[in-house]
Amino acid sequence: MLTVLGFAMIATFLVLIMMKKMSPIAALVLIPALFCVAVGQGAQLGDYVIEGVGKLAPTAAMLMFAIVYFGVMIDVGLFDPIVRGILRFCKADPVRIVVGTAVLAAIVSLDGDGSTTFMITVSAMYPLYKRLGMSLVVMTGVAATANGVMNTLPWGGPTARAATALKLDAGDVFVPMIPALGMGLLFVFVLAYVLGRRERKRIGYLTLDEVLVPETDTALVAAGAGGAGMGSGAGGAVDLTKKPVGGSGDAPGVVSASASTADSGSGSGSREDEGFQGLDPNRATLRPKLYWFNAGLTVALLTAMILELMPIPVLFLLGAALALTVNYPKMAEQKARIAAHADNVLNVSGMVFAAAVFTGVLTGTGMVKHMADWLVGAIPEGMGPHMGLVTGVLSIPLTYFMSNDGFYFGVVPVLAEAGAAHGVSPLEIARASLVGQALHMSSPLVPAVYVLVGMAKVEFGDHTKFTVKWAALTSLVVLASGILFGII
Repeated sequence: MLTVLGFAMIATFLVLIMMKKMSPIAALVLIPALFCVAVGQGAQLGDYVIEGVGKLAPTAAMLMFAIVYFGVMIDVGLFDPIVRGILRFCKADPVRIVVGTAVLAAIVSLDGDGSTTFMITVSAMYPLYKRLGMSLVVMTGVAATANGVMNTLPWGGPTARAATALKLDAGDVFVPMIPALGMGLLFVFVLAYVLGRRERKRIGYLTLDEVLVPETDTALVAAGAGGAGMGSGAGGAVDLTKKPVGGSGDAPGVVSASASTADSGSGSGSREDEGFQGLDPNRATLRPKLYWFNAGLTVALLTAMILELMPIPVLFLLGAALALTVNYPKMAEQKARIAAHADNVLNVSGMVFAAAVFTGVLTGTGMVKHMADWLVGAIPEGMGPHMGLVTGVLSIPLTYFMSNDGFYFGVVPVLAEAGAAHGVSPLEIARASLVGQALHMSSPLVPAVYVLVGMAKVEFGDHTKFTVKWAALTSLVVLASGILFGII
């Protein structure tokens, strides 16, 4: 019964948010509460929620201070040169923009933290997508899938969990998987190219007027990363208009981006693109004299995170406090920066604590254990010698419906034990268990995905509908490559 109810709870949640019948926060809270009562454990709901909140509280704290930290770094102009470089490469070509999104997400993912990856990627790419009228779910889908493949790095989490659960060396698990993971990443780049071609076909070939070419106009970042309160005095809005066939100067189907004058008045020009605001390259929050201090602080922070010198929440807490104090020594300035990013902080932390209700009920009632046991028990006896393949296939749905901790410490040891009975090495099981990470990064149980959709101003249901099929296909490519190369 718990197995059926567990699957029913997850299915109900996904259907309701994809059909936009409920907001993700409401669905994450109310649906598990209803099912907790349905299984006759309503009296324990409070205990389950508190336990879930306790487990996710460090993650929520990390996200809160990480958003403030990287928001401040965006405010002071740390990432402006990166944005300029990306703009030079991408120009106004949707194909280059989508491929650039995949490449940037993959590179930034080297720090091993999904939230950081999404904050930097969206901050850099969001203005381009908004200016050119491109689909934002393409951006979130490509970024999440690229990060999912890179999430298998030994310091990213899943590999370390698999190695720990089976008492193996993380290097022995990861290094042989590099060719298969490389094929998965290559597939993401190909997918980005195909999606970019589709976007180019939808909106046409694009050209940017010369007014947008100078560097001073290309240092743009997303309003989702903290544009509140900084619109005053910003440059003119961008008006995208499809020119008719046969129009003078441009080829048929060309979209021209031209600078239009903002509403004259007291300086807070209105913009046609709802939620989009390019930050003025001469904005008052810039701190060019402190550029190398901020760059050094960020490198030191990421290095300490990779080396695990301190817990990540503590690192970001200290980093945010130091960044605010040095860049904005006046109390009023610090309050203004915190207020500018409060919306993102509240949305993301609220989503994380709501997800704690979902995971708390799923784990506390025993649903997740019964679901895993049922799936493992459903494996035919004849598949014993092929447990590597079985583990790879199961990792795709299980890492989507379960936390990494639940999968790697609860399910993988059982699969490894079943494989050992048929001569399958625990190393093979551990490697196969990494296959599903491309899809895992879009799971509603992953806090970082709420940073992604929140900053990109994309509905979680829209992101899910678009991304799941491509991420699952990427995982299958990794699995097929692993089998082809003899790794799995």
